Amino acid sequence: MPEDDRTTNIQKWLKERRITEIECLVPDMSGIARGKILPTRKFLDSYQNETLRLPQSIFGQTVTGDYIDESDVLTETEPDIILVPDLETMRMVPWYDEPTAQVICDAVNRDGTPVSFAPRSVLRRILALYEERGWHPVVAPELEFFLAAKNIDADYPLEPPIGASGRQERGRQSYSIDAVNEFDNIFEDMYDFCEVQEIDIDTLIHEAGAAQVEINFNHGQALELADQAFLFKRTVRQCALRHGVYATFMAKPYEHEPGSAMHIHQSIVDKQGRNLFSSRTGRDTKLFHHHIGGLQKHLPTAMALIAPNVNSYRRIVKWNAAPINTHWAVENRTVGLRVPISDAQSRRVENRVPGADANPYLAIAASLACGYLGMVNELKPSKPKEGVAYESRGFALPKHLLDALSKLHSNRELKEVMGEDFVTIFLEVKDVEYNAYQQVISAWEREHLLLNV
Repeated sequence: MPEDDRTTNIQKWLKERRITEIECLVPDMSGIARGKILPTRKFLDSYQNETLRLPQSIFGQTVTGDYIDESDVLTETEPDIILVPDLETMRMVPWYDEPTAQVICDAVNRDGTPVSFAPRSVLRRILALYEERGWHPVVAPELEFFLAAKNIDADYPLEPPIGASGRQERGRQSYSIDAVNEFDNIFEDMYDFCEVQEIDIDTLIHEAGAAQVEINFNHGQALELADQAFLFKRTVRQCALRHGVYATFMAKPYEHEPGSAMHIHQSIVDKQGRNLFSSRTGRDTKLFHHHIGGLQKHLPTAMALIAPNVNSYRRIVKWNAAPINTHWAVENRTVGLRVPISDAQSRRVENRVPGADANPYLAIAASLACGYLGMVNELKPSKPKEGVAYESRGFALPKHLLDALSKLHSNRELKEVMGEDFVTIFLEVKDVEYNAYQQVISAWEREHLLLNV
């Protein structure tokens, strides 16, 4: 569509809905929505004249809001980048009383080139590599999260919220309909808000943890699904707050409960939409096995991108419903790479390693990058795992963030496809976060070390 027609259409869309303000969003390294809120007239002027700007340093901002002190990529003068709204992502914000819209922006330099270390640019970079070979990724995330009673003092552990029955959920109620119905008011808002925003969620189930649920997304194009997951996390938090409850995507928010994952189902189709992971007779293709081989080889070194926080690794422990290795198998939920039984057109691999706390753009980009390296280098996978994968010797995955960051730094192939500048800044951000975490003394340390050592 010509740019003039697109601008006219968006003006009409905003006028019909009487939009007074527009939130211009850009996901940072942690997947936090940064940006600006503009009056509608100011937005249209900024969009047409490319004057919507933010400092480059937002991509050097940590999850705590601090900034990296020194960078090999970012400059100390903090130059501006230009935010270019992706008008295809324009949506209403359904939880405000005043008509408000939101739009996700791409970050570009003054010369019009993409900001290579912006998470949305990183995913676009990976998709361009696929496009060059006539491959088109199809993904479907599954996002798990917990509900929790409001927790004003961070020194106190989280507690499950009180549901419609007036009681807290204490036991584990996997797949319980009645347990989900305890919070119908939240989930009804969630579905309504997602419909307004065209977030294409599918099924809702109660997961294994107390007050833990999972939402499945319908499959689609990778960038579109990353956008939806990004908006969904914000939406669920807002829905819960409306009812005096927290929704959290922390990988491991509760002691003695399982963690929360972001499973990513992925497959590749050609330009005609034919699944390249399955032959016409329904057998696995070599490309499918190469894709799995790439995930097996590179996921351990991509771990920091799909388990990006110190808390992420509390989820990756034996017998805790999360994988500890990169074995693959058909219909086996103890492996890191599960192949669901399906018809030929739906042949896919489910990457069960990413945590719910991961930035969806980076998690999808990393997962597809690993598969891409497997396909172009024709990597062979191991034999499918038989039986329970937790019984395997040792861990194939990093056990803590510092190890994961070191492994990412050492993977030359992955750094090349993800982008050197991006990996450099990502490592810098995570290093600052880890150092900040090391300054905190936990209750466990006070309990067991204070008077005993």
